[in-house]
Amino acid sequence: MKRSVDLSEISDGRLYRSSDLVKLDTGGCTGCSACCHQMESTIVLDPYDVWRMYTMRAMTLEDLLDGHASLTVVDGLVLPVLSMTGEYEACTFLDGNGRCSIHDARPGICRLFPLGRIYEGGDFRYFLQTKECGRGKAKVRIRRWLDTPDLPLYEKYILDWHGFLEQMEHLLSEEDDTLRKAACIYILQVFYRVRWDPEREFYPQYHERMDAARSHFGFA
Repeated sequence: MKRSVDLSEISDGRLYRSSDLVKLDTGGCTGCSACCHQMESTIVLDPYDVWRMYTMRAMTLEDLLDGHASLTVVDGLVLPVLSMTGEYEACTFLDGNGRCSIHDARPGICRLFPLGRIYEGGDFRYFLQTKECGRGKAKVRIRRWLDTPDLPLYEKYILDWHGFLEQMEHLLSEEDDTLRKAACIYILQVFYRVRWDPEREFYPQYHERMDAARSHFGFA
């Protein structure tokens, strides 16, 4: 999801790589769960998130849409986002103690918090959102904080997925509503609704689907 913000107002003014030490570690969050409230339409699920939910929790996209997620327009495309519920707009995956019930399978945006990403020149860097969590923090390497296996492959995937979404946003800005709807249905079907093979690694499957999608839309 694109955000129009001034980094000098929300960050420490620095950009980081995954090997950098950053003040992120709360020393064991006690579960205030403030970061899991009032996040409507901002926790956008990507294909890796859906693959992880399926392989680790046996939840398909349809299962997620049955109370845990919804489809919404994000930068011109229809994508799944986590739902918030109740008086305090809490993530539906919070348990009665305010703890994440899918912590090992949580989405990439949740793993990233309170970091963000900024994309420039065909690459991205991380930035620290200094106003998002007021708890005292110790330094930890970003790659450890992200808690994601095969991080170099994951980062390449994130860059590839972001680039594809940007291509689609540009393409669909010039199309009529009928073609835009057909394109959104195609993306949801290929990358989200068709089940991933839990016996295979994610990245080869993703690239097979991405090759088909790029061919379908005429991208080089």
